[in-house]
Amino acid sequence: MKKVAIIMGSDSDLPIVEKAVNVLKDFGVPFEVHVYSAHRTPEEAGAFAQSAKQNGFGVIIAAAGMAAHLAGALAARTTLPVIGIPCKSSALDGMDALLSTVQMPTGVPVATVAINGAGNAALLAVQMLALSDDGLAKKLEDKKQSDRVKALEKDAKVVETFN
Repeated sequence: MKKVAIIMGSDSDLPIVEKAVNVLKDFGVPFEVHVYSAHRTPEEAGAFAQSAKQNGFGVIIAAAGMAAHLAGALAARTTLPVIGIPCKSSALDGMDALLSTVQMPTGVPVATVAINGAGNAALLAVQMLALSDDGLAKKLEDKKQSDRVKALEKDAKVVETFN
C-alpha cells in the first residue's frame, strides 16, 4: 500500500493534523508526518515533494495557516495528488489560508478541504488510495454503512422523543 505524507508548515498545526493521523490509523494506511515550511525550509519541502513518489507515497496532505503556500509549493514539485488543509489563524479566522490554498494557478492543482478539515483530508487521501486497493475500498464502504446506521439511530431517538 502506498503511504500518505502529512506535511505541516509549523508544529503549531499539530493539533489539527492529529485528526488526519487518527483517520489514517483507523484505516491502517501507512503515513509519515513532517514539518516543512514553504518559506523557512523551501529546499527541504521541495526535495521531499520531488522524491515522494519514488519513496512510496501516493498522496500528500499539506496543512498550513495564514499565507498557506505549503500545499501549492509541494504540488509544484510533484505529480502526486496534494490535499491542502487551510488552518485557522487568529487574524482572519482561516479565510486567508483557505483562499491561499484553493486559489492555485492552472497546472498546479491542490484539492482543498474545509478550514481545519484534517479528517476529511485523510478520508480523501484514503479514497484516492482505494482506487487501486480493494481492501481499502471495502473499509470505506463499511465506514459509510456504519455512519448511516449511527445517523438512523439518532433519528429514531429524536422521533421517539418528539413525535
